[in-house]
Formats: sequence, structure tokens, C-alpha cells
Amino acid sequence: MGRRATEPLDIDYEGLVEYLHYNHSVYMRVDNKLYYLTDANFEAWRAQDTSHRNHKNHYIDCSPLVSTLDEFLAVPFINGKTIKEDFDHAIFYASENGEKE
Repeated sequence: MGRRATEPLDIDYEGLVEYLHYNHSVYMRVDNKLYYLTDANFEAWRAQDTSHRNHKNHYIDCSPLVSTLDEFLAVPFINGKTIKEDFDHAIFYASENGEKE
């Protein structure tokens, strides 16, 4: 996991899908919650809640692990909504190399 960029990304939903295919992770802010969307070692996709950490100081998963990006985008983990349903209320940030947020 990297640190959240300070400047938001200027992308639409289709651009987000392409971005995730290429970059494998992104931060997403919805209201006052910040999520880390990432693939788990290129094997499964998940969302993590950045406000909670485990004993290894890693973000805690807040969505199930799913095999494909399409499946992941259809998982309702944001108060019962999917990323697509909440896209217009979300702000996305690149995950940059360096210390985590």
C-alpha cells in the first residue's frame, strides 16, 4: 500500500476501470470515509477501510475478496452501495510510492 496523492484524479467511471487494470490500486473518498481499493497480490480485488488497522498496521478489509475487477465493482460495500452507484459522490486519488496515509 502506498500513500494517498494530494491531488484528486480527473477520471470518469470507465477511466477508473482502466486505471485499476493498469495501476492495481487507488484511494477513494466517499463523504468522510477513505477506502483503499486494490488487488491482493494480483489474485483478488478488495476494498480496505483506511480508518482501521490490524496488528501489522495494515488496513482492514471491508469487502469480500473477489476474483475479477468486474466482480469487485459490483460488490455493495459502501453503505450497501457499489462503487458505480456511489461514483458521482466519490473522489479518487492515486496511490503513490512511499509511506502510507
